[in-house]
Amino acid sequence: MAGLAPAPFGCMILADLGADVLQVRRAGGGSAIVAPAGPLDRGRRTIAVDLKNPEGLAALLDVVDQADVFVEGFRPGAAERLGVGPEDLLARNPRLVYGRMTGWGQEGPLAPRAGHDINYIALAGALEPIGRAGQRPHAPLNLLGDFAGGGLLLAMGIASALYERERSGKGQVVDAAMVDGANLLMSFLHGMRANGLWEGGRGENLLDGAAPFYDTYECADGGYVAVGCVENQFYQQLLAGLGIDEEAEGLSFQLDPTGWDLARSVLTAKFKERTRDEWAELFAESDACVTPVLSPWEAGEHPHNAARAAFVEVDGLTQPAPAPRFGRTPNAAPRPADEGGRNVVATLGDWGIARERAERLCSEGLFA
Repeated sequence: MAGLAPAPFGCMILADLGADVLQVRRAGGGSAIVAPAGPLDRGRRTIAVDLKNPEGLAALLDVVDQADVFVEGFRPGAAERLGVGPEDLLARNPRLVYGRMTGWGQEGPLAPRAGHDINYIALAGALEPIGRAGQRPHAPLNLLGDFAGGGLLLAMGIASALYERERSGKGQVVDAAMVDGANLLMSFLHGMRANGLWEGGRGENLLDGAAPFYDTYECADGGYVAVGCVENQFYQQLLAGLGIDEEAEGLSFQLDPTGWDLARSVLTAKFKERTRDEWAELFAESDACVTPVLSPWEAGEHPHNAARAAFVEVDGLTQPAPAPRFGRTPNAAPRPADEGGRNVVATLGDWGIARERAERLCSEGLFA
């Protein structure tokens, strides 16, 4: 069922992996919001259904009878009110995997409340550590809740449920909540804290910008490089590449926080001596863990991404290629949404609706 970014992203992953995905929009949408057209719609066909009409709903249920998976991203209870809740669909199709994508999950005091990525990651403790010391938390776009903790976990849950179904013969509900996914993404930091490796506040720890060897630096042209040489042998390569003499500059041991301010000032001055691309070229053959900070639109032009064909063109739009990659059964090239133009009658036919009935449903405006 069409909706905002997380569920369409999860279904994009499934389409990239070879699933035949049918996106269902509500005819006359009203307040229904759908994701912008583009990569998230690739590899699927689209129909619009008048779910308020009993015959439109009945035809959609017949379509779902042919499905392995049904995905909805409504607030809890909305699918049930529309007549497409898990009890209704699993009663008709016991092998169905029913994916539910929400922010807060199907139960709990916040379950019926509105929210967005920034809210879910805030409650998961994933937003608070992101930002500079003494400054407010900074949202990392909508990557952690919507996509990493949302759509990606939804796709993984669906794939796992399909695998389990091969053993049990039964479908089930997959409750994918973005707050749960964001919680899961914080597992490593919980481990660091338990081992005394994450004790400071925001911007005062090893991986949050406090350490000079894990940060970004401005270059002569206003561009930036990213530095991530956590291990000392890589840090030494960084200093050598920059022409910095540790002893002459009075730098202390790499992991000694009392010397981080001095090290940062030395690195800051050095990186401003050349442009971003000059530094990228200098460190290209090094293990110093220095890379240019590219915009999303530059990323496809980088030689490494180009060599791996990490970006593809679909319907005239450059976009990330499917991932992960498979050795024996490589990913097919992504197809644009409704490739070759929409043909709702043909689509319904492929999903088990007889042609005469499909033509009538379309002529009566129940499907479009």
